Amino acid sequence: MRTLIVAVALFCTLAAAPARAADPPRWIGTWSASPQPVWEPDFFAPIKYPRTLWNQTVRQVARVSIGGARVRVVLSNEYGSRPLTVGAAHLALAGKSAAITPGSDRVLTFGGQRTAIIPPGAPLLSDPVDLKVAPLSSLSVSVFLPDATPLSTWHNDARQTAYLVAGDKTGAPEFKPDETPVARALLRDILVEAPPGARALVTFGDSITDGDCSTIDSNRRWPDVLAERLVRGGGSPVAVLNQGISGAKVLSDRMGVNVLARFDRDVIAQPHVDTVIVMIGINDIGWAGARMLSPADPPALPERIIAGYRQLIERSHLHGIRVVGATLTPFEDSFKGAFEALSDYYNPAKEKVRQAVNKWIRESHAFDAVVDFDALVRDPKRPQRIQARFDCGDHLHPNDAGYKAMAESIDLGLLAPPSAAPQPSR
Repeated sequence: MRTLIVAVALFCTLAAAPARAADPPRWIGTWSASPQPVWEPDFFAPIKYPRTLWNQTVRQVARVSIGGARVRVVLSNEYGSRPLTVGAAHLALAGKSAAITPGSDRVLTFGGQRTAIIPPGAPLLSDPVDLKVAPLSSLSVSVFLPDATPLSTWHNDARQTAYLVAGDKTGAPEFKPDETPVARALLRDILVEAPPGARALVTFGDSITDGDCSTIDSNRRWPDVLAERLVRGGGSPVAVLNQGISGAKVLSDRMGVNVLARFDRDVIAQPHVDTVIVMIGINDIGWAGARMLSPADPPALPERIIAGYRQLIERSHLHGIRVVGATLTPFEDSFKGAFEALSDYYNPAKEKVRQAVNKWIRESHAFDAVVDFDALVRDPKRPQRIQARFDCGDHLHPNDAGYKAMAESIDLGLLAPPSAAPQPSR
């Protein structure tokens, strides 16, 4: 009898197992903005945001890469030193300026509650909401901050207008903003329930990935244009997550923490990521010794930057992530005539470092594939300088046309599912 009871119990357990082990929803990032700490007043760059928010709604617009029928968002207090109170949060399809699309407003909850407290150093993931989102559509995320909230976690170079207004206007169809800073606060990720076969690609870098100099509110960064190409190409959806931070460096902090410190959060922890495009290092070279940036820094050595690349590659491969390396673009006369205080960002010795780093990227075969942005945008007659037609005017950053050319130069075959992509010779 005891044997029979055990057998029946085991049968019931096994019979119930499929219901308990049913696959949970697959969530995938469709948009991101890498958080960075707010710098102290001693740094030359201004804070394009109020230093403290209090009894205010922050409404922010973000264009997604792939679509879905359910959505959730991630807010961040990762660089905060005290708890952050979220009084209310809403999600909607974005309208013009601060308006939302009628009928699309959804209340965001967190563990079933409309309010939440984010501990210092933590992100906050919302509950899912039903909202049909098309690929390349824009969403509006509104957050009400009832308490005095020092700005601590933000994304400086948003290239997107935010809308600040007094009181709780999270569900308002539209409002007249009190302030319109071109930066982001709190909002880190937007996720959708993954369509079948969906996977993620991360673009990881500095201001050239962040889209500095591109037209504000126009989604003209090169990762934006790449996302458009992938949507037009059809096939299984590929989310493009932009994890660029303007001013970011491989080896040290200031405008965002060094890439070795943020790589796990920005790349490895992203669900369903299988590829990362790495383009970073020009600030390690240009900042060194620049009087407005890092006057005490020693000259950058290519060996140190390359060692950082090797770490990113090895850490990616541990998680089955393919790494595409992008060469560093020309920077002769950076900021000359545009911001003279930073004109020592470039000198011939620094150019030699860039050339050495690019030679290693092209010839070492350490990356799984290489995208040669340098060869694309450099002036054939003066290869240490960006072509005039791609130059936004500061001789460092591309303009909209330059970013478009960069995105269109990428062979989409390199970004096919890793098992199907052509393998580089070693």
